[in-house]
Amino acid sequence: MLLVASIVLINSCDEDNNPIGPINYPDKAILNKRIVMSTVGEVNVYNGGYGSAAASTGDGYFYAMTDRGPNIDGSGKDEKVFSNPEFTPQIGKFKLEGDSLVLVSTIEIKNPAGQKITGLPNPIGAGGTGETPKDINGNTLNTDIYGLDPEGLVAMKDGSFWISDEYGPHIVHLNSNGQEIERFNPYNTAKKLPPVFAKRRANRGMEGLTITPDGKYLVGIMQSPLYNPDKSVKKNATICRILFFELATGKSKEYLYALDNTNMANSEITAISNTTFLVLERDGNMPGKDTSCSKKIYKIDISKATDITTDLATGKMIGDKTIEQCTAEELLAAGIVTVTKELAFDIMSIPNYPHDKPEGVIIINDNLIAIVNDDDFGIGGEGTYEAKISPLLNNEVDRNIMYFVKPLKALK
Repeated sequence: MLLVASIVLINSCDEDNNPIGPINYPDKAILNKRIVMSTVGEVNVYNGGYGSAAASTGDGYFYAMTDRGPNIDGSGKDEKVFSNPEFTPQIGKFKLEGDSLVLVSTIEIKNPAGQKITGLPNPIGAGGTGETPKDINGNTLNTDIYGLDPEGLVAMKDGSFWISDEYGPHIVHLNSNGQEIERFNPYNTAKKLPPVFAKRRANRGMEGLTITPDGKYLVGIMQSPLYNPDKSVKKNATICRILFFELATGKSKEYLYALDNTNMANSEITAISNTTFLVLERDGNMPGKDTSCSKKIYKIDISKATDITTDLATGKMIGDKTIEQCTAEELLAAGIVTVTKELAFDIMSIPNYPHDKPEGVIIINDNLIAIVNDDDFGIGGEGTYEAKISPLLNNEVDRNIMYFVKPLKALK
């Protein structure tokens, strides 16, 4: 089955771009460029990894971004074991050809001096999460002041990119070659994010990023509730923060999004209008392996939600409680209204959907969206590298696949 649509050009970088016209979208397209980067024991590590975020150029080309690189939890407290610590997070440009997305170019992320960065953690005080990076031989690795764990991607009309990450969290502007132009975080930048965002949970930072159609605001969503005031909130908290960051002034607004339950997390936010967005909310379960899986895309509206922005390190307080410590009833009693949400698409309705981590969402038009998964470079495990097997992919190693689906109703 093919889906046919005509779409508006968002961004054009290459001279060989096809003229805009009807594009045939398959039900799914495999990102076909996957090479073995390294082998740990008998486990292949693939590159791969293009699925932490995605964007469309509007003419049959797509951008897909990696995260910080292949890693697993180590055996020690807060350890992360990197098989390829020299890996540079990157943005791949793919061309849709039939039922394949063919890699045509790669943009590696670079620091302001033009040097390639790594995905290794930042130093403490500059975005560090407290994670200790190790190599596969147990040696402690250096931190990287410019290191990023990219998760949100915006492709601009001028060929530049905005990305968000899970360390700082940082929001970084890159030129068309991937070189850093500007960076915002809660720590040491001229324009700062609200200080409360420094309380992000490790590996649960600013998971999605978009821009309002009027170009005024970058909009980022946190993957999970902040550790605010500390990690004791993890058991019960379901409230996540959405940041509106005004590019012209550096001023912020904050709104609240309620997860379905404590097992859920956000993976993406994509703008429909200046006040409505798609949010991908999911669990971490693997279809075909775990008994239940929940992976849904909601349409949210912030127009009647309460802006809770303050300059306090704890954020807005309700009596002696942080936002993350409050129940929904306590927030409502304090006059705080969360964003509204309605189901736009249930990803598990895709026949035999095989992935645990759908993370990228692209709006093709009002009646067509694209979804891509993070394949974790084909690896998993805890303490020991293992192949990441997807039972519904014929028990093969998970890989990046983009699905083209129709929302339950038109987005506008």
